[in-house]
Amino acid sequence: MTTAKGIEMSSEDLWLFNEGRHSRIDRFLGAHLEPGGSTDFAVWAPNARRVSVLGAPNGWGTEDAPLAPQGSSGVWAGRFPDFPPGALYKYRLWPRNGGPPLDKADPVGFRQECPPATASQVWPLAYDWHDARYRAGRSESLYAEPVSIYEVHLGSWRRGTDGRWLSYEELAPLLSRWVRAHGFTHVEILPVMEHPFYGSWGYQTTGYFAPTSRYGTPTEFMRFIDELHGDGIGVILDWVPSHFPGDAHGLAQFDGTALYEHADPREGFHPDWHTLIFNYGRHEVRSFLLSSARFWLDVYHADALRVDAVASMLYRDYSRAPGEWIPNREGGRENLEAIAWLRQMNAAVYAECPGIATMAEESTAWPGVSAPVHDGGLGFGFKWDMGWMHDTLEYFARDPVHRRHHHGELTFRMVYGFQENFVLPLSHDEVVHGKRALVEKLPGDSWQQLAQLRLLLAYQWLLPGKKLLFMGGEFGQRTEWNHERSLDWHLLERPEHQGVARLVSDLNRLYSAEPSLATTDRSPESFRWVVADDAAHSVYAWLRTSSRGRPVLAVMNATPVPRSHYQLGVPAGGTWEELLNTDADLYGGSGLGNWGAAASEAVAQGEWPHRLTLTLPPLALLVLAPAAASPGQGSGPPAAR
Repeated sequence: MTTAKGIEMSSEDLWLFNEGRHSRIDRFLGAHLEPGGSTDFAVWAPNARRVSVLGAPNGWGTEDAPLAPQGSSGVWAGRFPDFPPGALYKYRLWPRNGGPPLDKADPVGFRQECPPATASQVWPLAYDWHDARYRAGRSESLYAEPVSIYEVHLGSWRRGTDGRWLSYEELAPLLSRWVRAHGFTHVEILPVMEHPFYGSWGYQTTGYFAPTSRYGTPTEFMRFIDELHGDGIGVILDWVPSHFPGDAHGLAQFDGTALYEHADPREGFHPDWHTLIFNYGRHEVRSFLLSSARFWLDVYHADALRVDAVASMLYRDYSRAPGEWIPNREGGRENLEAIAWLRQMNAAVYAECPGIATMAEESTAWPGVSAPVHDGGLGFGFKWDMGWMHDTLEYFARDPVHRRHHHGELTFRMVYGFQENFVLPLSHDEVVHGKRALVEKLPGDSWQQLAQLRLLLAYQWLLPGKKLLFMGGEFGQRTEWNHERSLDWHLLERPEHQGVARLVSDLNRLYSAEPSLATTDRSPESFRWVVADDAAHSVYAWLRTSSRGRPVLAVMNATPVPRSHYQLGVPAGGTWEELLNTDADLYGGSGLGNWGAAASEAVAQGEWPHRLTLTLPPLALLVLAPAAASPGQGSGPPAAR
């Protein structure tokens, strides 16, 4: 093994890294193949007294491959000729405090061995992309566009006949075909970053720059995204800068000290997940996380990052009892360093990555999560509406006979519905750990459960806010999600489950066809209750309007009792066509409805100048609009009879 001197690095790169302002440290840290066949290695380990590269080419340390310190930056680097593409390696670090040597995977490694193996792997990131047209067409603002997200765990969406994981290359055409057929605009992937414990679903990340090797190589994951983009599908990646696991080969005690985490467990240990919390006040940690975000957006062409567990980052007392946390420098409970870093990250990626978005899973009432940084917000593009999810599922889990006493659980959402750029999530967290599948949460017999699932999904799609549905919900998966097995695709052999899938397709087509449903998510004047107080019958009706399209009326009957001759006001006269009826035959319903249309009367009803008289099917939602469509405006999915 040839011993090499430290490679030359830009002093500006090192300075920005040490200042916490570098957004692409992957360009000089990690393992980089050189044109002449050598490989450059660089790692940050400021409290090590010695660092070497270990790997098969040097007998895993029988021949020394020492790295050299790069000034006072804390970075160690070297160039060696004998680590070809695919070579496995680790860093051996001798702590300055005299502890035993530590063998660590590369924090900025581009590929890791498939767990339970833990070495990093030299890997080139060159790829010939074909998605320039898709990326050029990405909107600078998704706020006024339909965004319908299909949330997926790659290892359990679909498996081989022998139960094996499918590869990125096998998954891409299957997933793309399914998503396009059902009208979703985006796929959101549970964390694909390398993680040692498969049962964490990726939320305990060790490879912040490496897609998991369980499904293939980095090159194959690039091809996976490229294929989805080629079919017009955006890719959102779940990303976890809130905490990391304490596995010995990972970031924990990286150079013998609490380098990435806090030393004090009152700041650095997460009691919920038994993981470690990043030290957001440390400049180099800020650069590390900022660069990870940029890496997935730049190198892998992701269209958005959904940031997990933001609430746990915002509060120092999150899941802690009094005495188990340390106040901030002002004596409060807010994590000021994490807040500053979130603002820095959002400002940077929006400025430097045109057309992308960030989304926050934030479960508290923190103000301005999706407000711009310059207005005092956190700077995210969107926030998951966890309150809507909780209230909605609680309401729908009730026996319909009791819903009249809980009418406000659905109307309350619109009190705050325009305060943020919301995503309405029915996510993986709601169908696991004993919570049951969506359809199994709902009361009644099998027919009533599926009717209520159709009602729930239509209710979600007709409200202001972007849509998110976890895999399986689109066809009525009946078993709770299990990451160790495939979805129950055999259910699609049954007409009633085919009907749910057809409804989701039609909801997405309606959502895209009617501007009033997609362009007004931040416009309070675009939403008006028509019927908000009919608790006795558990009926709700609301109007969505837009200057770009016709008004759309949603009418919902949350009981199994059909309502005939139900009267409600509307803003326009003439015929209102029934664009969608969740009780239609083709969805598995009873077929009760309004024969495709209803004529209004010039009779005032409440504040409205005209009146409709409708038949409301049981456990169903109707969508109606004036029959005279705007020029070029489609009429949506087939109407029910």
